[in-house]
Amino acid sequence: MADPTLQPAILIVSDTASEDPSTDKVVDALTPLLLTTDQSPWKTPFSNIVPDNVLDIQRSICDWTDGQDAVNLVLLSGGTGFTSRDNTPEAVTPLLHRHAPGLVHGMLAASLKVTPFAMMSRPVAGVRNGTVIVTLPGSPKGAKENLDAIVKLLPHACIQAAGANSRLLHAGGMQKLEAEAGVSSGNNQESRAENSHAHQPQLGHSDCGHSHHRGNNTAKSNDTSEGPSRRNRLSPYPMLSVDEALWRISHHTPDPVVVEAPVTPALVGSVIAEDVYAAEAVPAYRASTVDGYAVIAADSTSENMTSTTGTKGIFPVASVAHANSSDFAPPLERGTISRITTGAPLPPNANAVVMVEDTLLHSSTLDGTEEATVEILTDDIKPNENVRQPGSDIELGSMILRKGDIVTPVGGEIGLLAATGTRTVKIYRKPCIGVMSTGDELVPHDDPQRLHGGQIRDSNRISLLSCLSSWGFPIVDLGIAPDTPAGELEERLRDAVHREENSVDVIITTGGVSMGELDLLKPTIERSLGGTVHFGRVSMKPGKPTTFASIPVKRSPVQTDDAPRTWGKKLIFSLPGNPASALVSLHLFVLPCLHKLMGMGQGRLSPGSGPVPGLPVVTVTLMHQLPLNRERTEYHCAIVRASQTDGLLYACSTGVSVTGQRSSRVGNLAYANALLVLKPGHGYIEKGTLVEALIMGPIRSGV
Repeated sequence: MADPTLQPAILIVSDTASEDPSTDKVVDALTPLLLTTDQSPWKTPFSNIVPDNVLDIQRSICDWTDGQDAVNLVLLSGGTGFTSRDNTPEAVTPLLHRHAPGLVHGMLAASLKVTPFAMMSRPVAGVRNGTVIVTLPGSPKGAKENLDAIVKLLPHACIQAAGANSRLLHAGGMQKLEAEAGVSSGNNQESRAENSHAHQPQLGHSDCGHSHHRGNNTAKSNDTSEGPSRRNRLSPYPMLSVDEALWRISHHTPDPVVVEAPVTPALVGSVIAEDVYAAEAVPAYRASTVDGYAVIAADSTSENMTSTTGTKGIFPVASVAHANSSDFAPPLERGTISRITTGAPLPPNANAVVMVEDTLLHSSTLDGTEEATVEILTDDIKPNENVRQPGSDIELGSMILRKGDIVTPVGGEIGLLAATGTRTVKIYRKPCIGVMSTGDELVPHDDPQRLHGGQIRDSNRISLLSCLSSWGFPIVDLGIAPDTPAGELEERLRDAVHREENSVDVIITTGGVSMGELDLLKPTIERSLGGTVHFGRVSMKPGKPTTFASIPVKRSPVQTDDAPRTWGKKLIFSLPGNPASALVSLHLFVLPCLHKLMGMGQGRLSPGSGPVPGLPVVTVTLMHQLPLNRERTEYHCAIVRASQTDGLLYACSTGVSVTGQRSSRVGNLAYANALLVLKPGHGYIEKGTLVEALIMGPIRSGV
């Protein structure tokens, strides 16, 4: 008997079972159906339980389907009904690269023979990468009935999805396939012939052979060669929530790259990539904490202490110890003192320092340039007083910075590294970002010529570049890419993706992402550059058409026996052309991606122990009422100030005039330091209401 070769996985979607796994009975019901005989092609299934939450469902699916260790089959049980918590179809559908309506029909047909209530189920089936995904009812009985209807054909589907040669797989005809699967369609040869067409491969845009590393997605964007009359009138991209969009960005953002960098001011803003230990103790010697005189102080508890062993009296100045001395002063003898400056090493035998304020000059040398004798006025000096012991600030070998710590502009982290003699440190490399504006109507903001026709000045590019630079990221200005002539945008974008000098990790474009005939970004990314659009619409205001995509690129340009060619990807954020939309989307979506690329959030041991990607969130009090959007969450530009009276944070809008906060109005962001998160609703949100605010800039007092 051949070893089982197909790996299934079962995902239980249930709020109840996620809190108490013992309540789940579905895994035990489905597993025997897969492992029916000794000849079963299935391995023992993996299993997991998640609540009825879209993001949790999608995370589990992607964990199982993306990567080299992807499973062959994912069965989801639960969440396929009509209640508000039944989210499984909505979670699964956006992840599918190809749909499998035949499997859905097979399950429904079998279930309808049992009960007419089967039509109340909303099953989904399809393929993601090389994995077949099928949703089942949440009850053990219903899940078992649905799986039983298709289980014999699933090995064939999984083998095909994994990339088996279709011609070899179908050699011998349908009768051979039915016999191997243990199914029969009867003697109707006409029916058998019709069914065979379902196994013929269908060529889509991603099957044309132009690139072996295009995404598996069939392109959803407009085919620009067909002209405006045949373009989509409604967006083919599903509307995602902001949380779903952020999860997809995080999921598709590569891990940060570790580099070694010298300890210089250029480290500011970088994230430490490994725990750092002190190479030297601080201080490295016994050091004075004050300006004064090093003395030999007697222990007041000592039985040998006499009136002649105190510090009060007149003493000759035997030596001078400065902080910049390369050598220690000579050993101090009892009955003498040594003048010492702050930070200087104590002479051998000295064990305390008397502050200069507790002394008087008694006599000078004959030439009057130096102190000969000094009177100490206090007898209350104890050993180790005004002395820093070696390593008392920083012990040798102690951890001074943790992996995941950020080097702040305050200077403390740089100071620690410098004080302990650390010359280089491993950090996560900051990504380089290229910014490109698109559109025939754009002219550079500094063009001295007067505008004419439908021209507008390109304010987006300089705004985004300025913002990115203020965040500490290296930037590249990719200029303005026109929409026409045909192919110009593709060429400019291709050059940006594959440029070797001043190469970029992330490309940000503005404009060309809506539904117009010259909105060419999505078609160019999908159809011309072989990229994958991970999302093309977000339920938010402003910024609804925000698009996130990736394009495959070669990491090593030439394939050899010693160094096979490897592939990576360049991330692309295509932001709306309206200025306010572009800047809001930059803060909301691009910044968390850049933070992950630079290592923020790496190595944190517990919440609050390190920086968190994205904008910080605070609660603020509205100073006036604001209108609500009925359908979408609005990210409203505002000024947040701290009250000097009650210490609370208060917010006022930057646009409550007649024009309001139109997405085309770049002035919305002027003076703004926050985005108010206004959930969808009817009417107004009233003055005094507490709302969440994403902080973009410094908060000042002055309410």
